[in-house]
Order: sequence, then C-alpha cells, then structure tokens
Amino acid sequence: MASLQHTLKLDLAERSYPIYIGRGLLDADLLRPHIPGQQVLLVSNETVAPLYLQRLQAGLEGLQLACCILPDGEQYKTLDSLNRIFDSLLQQRFDRGCTLIALGGGVVGDITGFAAASYQRGVHFIQVPTTLLAQVDSSVGGKTGVNHPLGKNMIGAFYQPRCVLIDTDSLNTLDDRQLRAGIAEVIKYGLINDAEFFAWLEAHYAKLLAREPEALAFAIERSCADKADVVAADERESGQRALLNLGHSFGHAIETGMGYGEWLHGEAVAAGMCLAARMSARMGWLDRSSLARILDLIERCGLPSRAPQQLAPARMTELMAVDKKVLAGKLRLVLLKGIGQALVTGEFDTEALRETLERGADRSN
Repeated sequence: MASLQHTLKLDLAERSYPIYIGRGLLDADLLRPHIPGQQVLLVSNETVAPLYLQRLQAGLEGLQLACCILPDGEQYKTLDSLNRIFDSLLQQRFDRGCTLIALGGGVVGDITGFAAASYQRGVHFIQVPTTLLAQVDSSVGGKTGVNHPLGKNMIGAFYQPRCVLIDTDSLNTLDDRQLRAGIAEVIKYGLINDAEFFAWLEAHYAKLLAREPEALAFAIERSCADKADVVAADERESGQRALLNLGHSFGHAIETGMGYGEWLHGEAVAAGMCLAARMSARMGWLDRSSLARILDLIERCGLPSRAPQQLAPARMTELMAVDKKVLAGKLRLVLLKGIGQALVTGEFDTEALRETLERGADRSN
C-alpha cells in the first residue's frame, strides 16, 4: 500500500520540482502529471530492472513505453552506455516531447539525465532512485554526466528532472555494502552545514544500518532538504554548492586511481571526508575532538576512514589535479572549520595536503 510521507520542493523558479518520499510509491500514480507527452523511455540496469521495472510500467499503461537496460556498475558510466540510450530513442523515433525515466542508482540517474539533456537538445526526465546514495544525493540537484578514464564526472551537464520519486521500500533489496555507501553521503550533510543532524546520526546510525523505516525516512528527508536548500541558492556550483563536494576531490581520485567500480562512490567519499578532516586538523582549523567524532561515526557505519594503501600519494596528487573544482590551474578543496562548518578554499597549506596524502593510508596516523 502506497504511503506518501513527505513532499519537498526544490525551488528553482520555472524549473522547480517536487521530491516525493514514502513507502510503496512505485505503485502510486504520482508520475503521470509530470509526463507531458505520450513517449516514455524507461532506463534501468540489469540488477534493478527485474525487481521494479514491471511495477513502474504498470502505472504508465496507455503510454508509448520503451525500455533500455544497461549493465550494472560504475565501470559502465561511459559514453558507450550513453549511446545505448540514444540508440533506443532513435530506434523508437522518439521526438523532443518524450520523457526519460531513470530507475536505479546514481549511475543510471546520471547517465539518463545527461541523455535527456543532450537528446534533441533537451527532453523531459524523471528520477526514480533505488539506492540510498541516489535518494539522498545524486537524484536531487540536476548534476548529470559520465566518467572519463582520466577523471570522474568530467563530461556532463546541469539538467533538472521534472520530479524525483523516492520509494523507501526499494532499500529492502539493497545490499549492506551499498546501504553503507549511501550513509556516507548522509553523513556529509551533517558535516557541511547541519551539526544537529550529525549529532542525530551519532545517536541513530545503528537504526539506519538496521533499515528501520522511520529512521531511514527521516535521514532521507533531512538530506534532501539540506541539499535542496544549497542547490536553490547555487544551481550551477558557482559558490556555495561546491560545499556538497566535501570528500569528493579525494574520493574521486580514489575511484579513478583504483579503477571505476573497485571502490563504491560512497566508500571513496567516506575516506575522502576523513582525509579532509585530518588535513583540516593538521592546519589547526578542526579541533581534535571533532576529528575523533567524525572518524568514529564513519568507522561505526562500516565505512573506510583511510585511503587505499596501493594508491601512491603522488598518484593521488596527480588525479586530484583533474578535478572540477580546479580553477585557473589552482586546486580548491572543501575543508572543515568544525562539524557543520565547511568551506571551499584554494588557500590551504600545501604541506598539510602532502602530509595528509602520505599518511592517509598509514595506520600510525
């Protein structure tokens, strides 16, 4: 039985859209008002499609439906996968009034959104995220794109969906590793601008790991609300929105250096947030008790707090130079002045960065 628990709004003037959060929403008739035409391409992957595609199709009867099923994994977030979506659209002769629906995790959502932004110079699209990470982060805010062998998410566009539908019941089929990876992005919101939420997570993280519906719904709503506020103030990441990249400069370097898919995105971000926190502490910006709280929560959630030992500091430095926050050849990082107090800066101690990377995988640190 469908139960709509919360509806948030991401306020972007004429591009504003609702974020529906609740249980059983795949069976609810919430998407039809957001589909202007008759042509709909459902994009999913080989893992999610057998679980939820039929239920989504049942609510869209009467429309001209087609499907594109992609392989599952970060290693498939490529231009080749993007072309598979374009092939489906062109083979079905879909016009510029069509709608693309992304059913899956962050990879599916990012690729589908980029396809929608590019096909005939822009068609409609809807996000139906089925992983915790996608529900709290990648499905909200309009960042779309694919990876390149030299850098993660370096090819893409800002393109907003018409709505986001979050069915929390889909988390019942999510494996534990993916759930923990999603919690990393939840922790991020507490660190960047919501110290009260971070304290809540310290007290309730075990409930999230146990998949208690009320705790998950609260964490998802709070995360989406925090992100919606940031995106509404800075849609195209000219300033404040870059705070959402806490841990990502380090994390993207880990993902690229280890090979896409070897580390989950949330795992790499968790390690990246710990590196950012350690660097902030080395610079005297973050007190040691706050650093201990951050490391403790991340480790209690079963997430890595260290960079992989096999990734050399020199390689990390090289990969971090290929980052979207590099401006005029200068690396900018998201660092911490305290829990709930993040800032984006290019004015940091390069020796602190070097030492953090050199000791980032060393247990003696």
